[in-house]
Amino acid sequence: MATSKDVAELAGVSQSTVSYVMTGKRPISAATRAKVEAAMAQLRFHPNAGARALAGRRTNVIGLVVRLGVTTDMAGVLPFIDTVTSEAAARDFDVVLVTAEDGTASMLRLAGRSLVDAIVLMDIQAHDERLATAATLGIPVVLIGLSTDNHGLDAVDFDFRRAGALAVEELVASGQRRIVVLGEPPEVAAKDFGFVAGFEDGAVEAARLAEVPIVVLRPEVAGWRGMLELAPRLLEGREDGLGIVARTPQAITWVQQLMFIERLEPGHDIALVGLCTDALAQSFSVPVTNVSPEPDQVSRVAMARVFDLLDTDRPAGRIHLVPPRLTHRETTPPRGDR
Repeated sequence: MATSKDVAELAGVSQSTVSYVMTGKRPISAATRAKVEAAMAQLRFHPNAGARALAGRRTNVIGLVVRLGVTTDMAGVLPFIDTVTSEAAARDFDVVLVTAEDGTASMLRLAGRSLVDAIVLMDIQAHDERLATAATLGIPVVLIGLSTDNHGLDAVDFDFRRAGALAVEELVASGQRRIVVLGEPPEVAAKDFGFVAGFEDGAVEAARLAEVPIVVLRPEVAGWRGMLELAPRLLEGREDGLGIVARTPQAITWVQQLMFIERLEPGHDIALVGLCTDALAQSFSVPVTNVSPEPDQVSRVAMARVFDLLDTDRPAGRIHLVPPRLTHRETTPPRGDR
């Protein structure tokens, strides 16, 4: 069985550096951390890995690894966390939430110290370096999201590409002649999240098929300031029938606020479709026509797969896509009215 000394020798660092990578007690450079984590994965090193073997006991704890940062839209993330937690509680399991930007070392600690029985990993990037390590942990790992290479791990996701298309199809059917997708600021778009690109690609393709002009606009900076700077381009051509697609709850809020400032009536002067839950869509001052990302359904399917893997020896590697659902509300005119 590999030891921390073996890891240190393979990575070319001291044992104390290996310890700091695992505990997070001292800052370690990204390059050094990457070398240590690669050595851990290659040696399949898990601290205290023998503890789990004692009487085959379980911890009845699920690890939930989520990236949370200043650009995170919590209204979009919390429903996933709530459902994962409630599904775990229904099976008498607890959830430990890990919010590190780089979850690789955190996953190694959770699995290696026998702190959890399984891990749910969220916010998957198209090229996600965490997955190679996740596949070696020796416990079930289920992804909420898809990568170009899932490394044989089970994945559950919402069909974001179809969701983008559905939003555009609603705007086209209600008579809009120009469509704008309110995209992510550059720092978010650069993170290579498949759910962002998939949604935008689906929207663009649907507009192309309908032969309706479409543009993806990105604020140069995050927040309301970026929205104000983008406003002239966002509202351009509204006299001819403008439809806006907002991918996040925060973006929906900003669009409605901007229309209020400009004294524009949602659903009459400008049509708006947002990607958000039904509960949130109905909570706005003007209820929003929405495509629901189905966080409850996605999370329930993911947790069902976690327990399936814990209770049986069924092979991993399945992919399950949850279809989108659109509900017409006040921010889009009835189809054919324009």
